[in-house]
Amino acid sequence: MSDPLSIQSSNKDVPAVFGENTQGGDGLFGHGAGAGRGVVGVSDTHTGVEGNSASGDGLFGTGQSGRGVVGVAQSGSGVEGNSTSGAGVFGSSQTGAGVFGRGSPAGHFEGDVVVTGDVQLAGGDVAEHFAVTDAFGVEAGSVMVLAGPDQVRVSSQPYDRRVAGVVSGAGGYRPGVVLDHHGEHNGSQPLALVGKAFCKVDASYGPVECGDLLTTSPTAGHAMIAADSGRAFGAILGKAMAPLAHGTGLVPVLIALT
Repeated sequence: MSDPLSIQSSNKDVPAVFGENTQGGDGLFGHGAGAGRGVVGVSDTHTGVEGNSASGDGLFGTGQSGRGVVGVAQSGSGVEGNSTSGAGVFGSSQTGAGVFGRGSPAGHFEGDVVVTGDVQLAGGDVAEHFAVTDAFGVEAGSVMVLAGPDQVRVSSQPYDRRVAGVVSGAGGYRPGVVLDHHGEHNGSQPLALVGKAFCKVDASYGPVECGDLLTTSPTAGHAMIAADSGRAFGAILGKAMAPLAHGTGLVPVLIALT
């Protein structure tokens, strides 16, 4: 087997490899057989691979079963796209995701986001961050009441009209949308305001059936059946989606504050 071809340039302004096609074909083409890569670019301090185009794609990749373009970076951007008039990064797929991101967060956008199709979310509720005044933290599923501007605390009174929602994330449900999210700091936690969430319920004040209206209870952080319709107006947390005959437990609830 022959040694790989090595081309070096001692002038930083002159590329080690330059490809040009004056007839309209590819300026540089790379093909890797088997599991090899077609083109690999490595840089110690700058861009590994850069593509520039006056009217077409700056960098274009096609994959039959794998990824068309892969970018790996230790501290910078794995793949970066810039455009003065078109899409900075464009992804298209026949059967999979046009653009796929993994991480926390998997995507970050500075500016508006426009969606022309459906937005499908795996989470169960719409939550919003509130500052929690309780000193020792609050468990997910706890019923919360308003404690001031942008502040909530654990509920402890029956039929409390200050009821604000349930701390999101208990059981098998996670928030689908989180509003006013600036990171979980200063005791801030997401509160489920609409949708499905698991909630702490105490059936000591009456058994709960599917479809029963729930309100705050004397048990801290727990809901109970709203048996007194005269006191329930303005203090309803939502509807139970499963029964709880006795004791306390987590119950899936359709949050609907009324």
